[in-house]
This record gives sequence, C-alpha cells and structure tokens, in this order.
Amino acid sequence: MDHTYSQFDTDLHRLRSGSTAMAYLVERQFLRAVDAVLTEDPGRIAQVLVDETEVDRMHIQTDLLCNQMIAKLQPIAVDLREILAALHMNNDLERIGDEAKKIALKARHLGTRPLPIATDRIARMAAISCEMLRLAVDAYIRQDSRVAVTLIERDREVDALRNELTDELTVVMGASPAVVSPALALIFVVQSIERVGDHATNISEYVVTVVEGTDTRHSRTSPAVG
Repeated sequence: MDHTYSQFDTDLHRLRSGSTAMAYLVERQFLRAVDAVLTEDPGRIAQVLVDETEVDRMHIQTDLLCNQMIAKLQPIAVDLREILAALHMNNDLERIGDEAKKIALKARHLGTRPLPIATDRIARMAAISCEMLRLAVDAYIRQDSRVAVTLIERDREVDALRNELTDELTVVMGASPAVVSPALALIFVVQSIERVGDHATNISEYVVTVVEGTDTRHSRTSPAVG
C-alpha cells in the first residue's frame, strides 16, 4: 500500500526486514538445537546460546519500533493491523528462540549417553516444525493468508508425533528406571519441538488478520495442545 508519509514507509520497511531477519535467526537456532540432540555435538549447544543473546536484542529492537510507529504515526486500518501483527509475530519468534535454548540445554543434559529410543521420528517432527516456520515467514513476506490452512494441517501431524513419542517414552521409563533421566529429557525436547509448530501456526494466522481483517486464532477445528 502507498503511504503519504515517507517516514511510515521507511519504518515499515525496517519492521519487515527486522522481523524477517529475526525469523531466519531463530530458525537457525532451532535447527542447531535439535542437531545437538541428534548428533551429541556440544559445539551446537554453544552456538544456540550465543544466538540467544542476539535474538533477545532483536526482540527488544522490534518491539520498540512497533510501539514508536503506533505512538508517532498513528496508523489505521491495514497499516495498524500489520504493526500489531508484527508485535505478535515478534513475541512468537522470541518464544521459538526460548524453545531452542531449552532443547540445547536438554542436549547438554543428555551428553553422550545412549538415547532410550531411536531419533528418526524426533528428526521428522523437527523437520515438519521447521518447514512450518519457513512457510509462515514466507507467508508474512508475501502477505499470503492461504498458508494458514496448510499449517493447521501440518500442526496436527506434529501433535500426533508428539503424542506418539511421549507415550513411548513414558512406557520406556516404566520398564527401565535406569533410563528415566534421558527419557524425561527427550519428552521435554519433543514438547519444545511441538511448541515451535504452534508458534509458526500463530504467525501464519497473524498474516490472515493483516490481509483479511479477521482473527482466526480461536477458530481452529482442532486446537493445538502445547
């Protein structure tokens, strides 16, 4: 949309660029955290924790810009919706960074000990959640509200894997007390991966709010549990 005030155009470009850059950073952080669990690479853990500092800085910077734009430029209609959506998206991205940090810390706890179950489904679950994040960010860039429906379907896949893995790990803990600690750590990892999918779905629904002017967050036919 064209704007009368060049300052608004400039700030809106900064906002979109900042949100996109933060999204790419938390995606990298998430992938590194999961990789730390799957490959037992301590170097990945350190990288995730370093990235966390930058994610926090970008979160504060974007939040400040959104509030300044609202206070100084008093946007209305679709412009206001986009700024508010960016605020919500900013919070979801920061929480994805938090989940990545939690996964990395669980990887540190697991160390090099043998894992109680095969990790192929954990890797698949993480791949789906990462794809969801990429689709959501792409929808934000292109302002494509249609992606939200796809992400709700993918979110159901992630939820099903979460339930399957949690149930299996619970059985494993009951059968062998010696693996309770690593199995419990993996349950927390699985829950964090599932929450990343939830946050990606949230982002796609903010795009719907901007483009169509409707809030779909509480109208999912099968709400996610996270």
